[in-house]
Amino acid sequence: MSEGWKSIDRAELEAVDWAGLKHNYGTAEDVPELLRRCAGTDPDDAEDAAFHLLNHLYHQGGWVCPAAAAALPFVLRLAAAPQVTPRRTLLELVGRLAAEAGEVEARFLDPHWPAAWERHLPDVLALLADPAPEIRRAAADVIGACADPGEGALPALLSRWHAESDPVTRLDLVLALGNAARCGPGGAPSDEAAARTDEAATPSDEAAVLLDSLLADPEPQLRLAAVIALGDGPRASATAPAEGRLEIALGALRDPSVELWQRTSAADCGVRGMHQWTASLFDDASPAFALGLMADHPDQEQRVGGLEQAARVLSRWRSPVDALLPGVVARLDDPAVEVRYRAAELLACLGPAAAAHADEVAALLDDTAVRATRVGEAVADAAVWALARMADPRCLPRLTEHVAGTRPGFASAGTYYGGSATSFHHPALPALHEVLIRLPDHAQALLPAICDRLAPSEDPRNLRRFGEVLAAWGSAAESAVPRVLVLLADDERWTAAATALAGIGGAGRAGREALLTRSRTGGPDAELAAWAYWRVGGEPGPALEVLGSAATNEHRATHTALNRLADLGPHAAGCADRLRELAATEEPWVRTQAAHALWAVTGGDTETAVPALLEVVRKLSDGTYLPVMLPAVRHLARMGEAATPAARLLQGVPADDRRLYYFGGWRGFTEDEAVRTAVDELLAAVSGARGLL
Repeated sequence: MSEGWKSIDRAELEAVDWAGLKHNYGTAEDVPELLRRCAGTDPDDAEDAAFHLLNHLYHQGGWVCPAAAAALPFVLRLAAAPQVTPRRTLLELVGRLAAEAGEVEARFLDPHWPAAWERHLPDVLALLADPAPEIRRAAADVIGACADPGEGALPALLSRWHAESDPVTRLDLVLALGNAARCGPGGAPSDEAAARTDEAATPSDEAAVLLDSLLADPEPQLRLAAVIALGDGPRASATAPAEGRLEIALGALRDPSVELWQRTSAADCGVRGMHQWTASLFDDASPAFALGLMADHPDQEQRVGGLEQAARVLSRWRSPVDALLPGVVARLDDPAVEVRYRAAELLACLGPAAAAHADEVAALLDDTAVRATRVGEAVADAAVWALARMADPRCLPRLTEHVAGTRPGFASAGTYYGGSATSFHHPALPALHEVLIRLPDHAQALLPAICDRLAPSEDPRNLRRFGEVLAAWGSAAESAVPRVLVLLADDERWTAAATALAGIGGAGRAGREALLTRSRTGGPDAELAAWAYWRVGGEPGPALEVLGSAATNEHRATHTALNRLADLGPHAAGCADRLRELAATEEPWVRTQAAHALWAVTGGDTETAVPALLEVVRKLSDGTYLPVMLPAVRHLARMGEAATPAARLLQGVPADDRRLYYFGGWRGFTEDEAVRTAVDELLAAVSGARGLL
């Protein structure tokens, strides 16, 4: 029996009905064995068991499971035993559960947790005096993360503060003091209470005085810890104005001692992680925080972090472009590959707004240095993308090489990142076809290289993407039609040809019979064939037979089929009643395309279409953007004066400084541009109709 296992009361452990309790993976009957392994003498197995215990009891959060309260006393006893290897992991579990208990709704909180936490909180506080600094830090972090520190937390933290000499542990203690002062009994002290220094001063008063005094401490990281601990509430503003807190934060973040945070339990991150963590304290339209971090610094990580914060600000707000742009451009000739790449990538995100600096970007077209990432993107690739976004023809020779496959770089498939107001900017490049799609004005220069790839021997996936490019270019891609027609005979590759022909239009009329035949064979791509057949000049009847059935099917109507049906216009008037029903559905994509199709096939039924589309775009006026809103706004713009209610709703969008986006990375910038252009077109269409705005 291990020494750590002796700290567990076996009778108490066996008295728990573990089989009757639940965790994230079902019954908790495996918890006792995991606890036993955590106390084992094999370090690797003990850590593995602690990881599984954390995963079982916490996983990704969202609730505090019934097994958590029952396991808490045993987890803490193991965490207090010096012989137990995964003590920090066990305390991490306790901290996550304690924090989650303050976040989840009451229905997701096991009713036994609050009493268990209150009963065993002294066990956590006792670990503040553990001989091992990493355990003291982890215990402080538990208090710093929990929503209910309890009235004993502040006295224990203050006592430890006066005894603590380890500089890293002192940082965790300051953060814990800040949380305990805010969330403990009585909440944050008033300014008057904080100013008292007589014998009647409470622990809350003492904590307030301490935190205030640390703002002027000689150690820069303690000053930063105090800024973080005070947060951005009223008390922080009264103690240190925003400008003062910003100066403290920037001074500490750019000081070599910032590396101390990498050993804390609360942060456990390097320079760039600290940049990101601290940025939330200065979350507004002001670029001051990012500007401070973009100043020159000998440490490459500092310079990368500065660009990260610039990207973070620019992805949220439009107005800081002028202030931050010079600093981004200045990094194009940085000695570090990663810095040059990120600067060029960020200029690509800004696109037209950065076009005045195209010459500086073009200077990187021969910079083949690659990033130290799994993909290994080259600086030159970011420069090509930036010039493409600026519509600068100097990108064309390199893009031609990419199309021909003679130059590495650019992924074959696009990637999507979640976007939010606080998300990290992902400096990833688009896929090659996503770059090409944006260059219809340069189609003639790029078409020869694309046509060379339109062969039956080409990978079907590549052909599909080239087909999307040709479709997006429309009539500008007419010279590719002979190569595209050859692909219609290939059973594995014809869909790429159909997509291209549908976009190119009448110039592909020679493919009508082949497309008509494909549309009559059924299968998942029959709708594509029928639509392409109509688009290249086919008769409406055969196309309507397939598209009408697909678009109005009671059980499987899709927004893609509805969009294609709209192309038939009045030829599909017989589908109007069913389209009215679909325009009232709750599914926003189906509602949007059904409303548009109804308007198209009836020759202008806006009585149903406009209210349906208005409901889809309603939250856009509040700064909420969903991808379905872009086609909805575009459809409304086509409806002219009838869309006046939508124009009135959205008339404030052009002046809104917030970026409107759903996906992160470069897509957030292009989404914002696209929807704003659509809103401008809507407002112009309505005001042009009768001067109603």
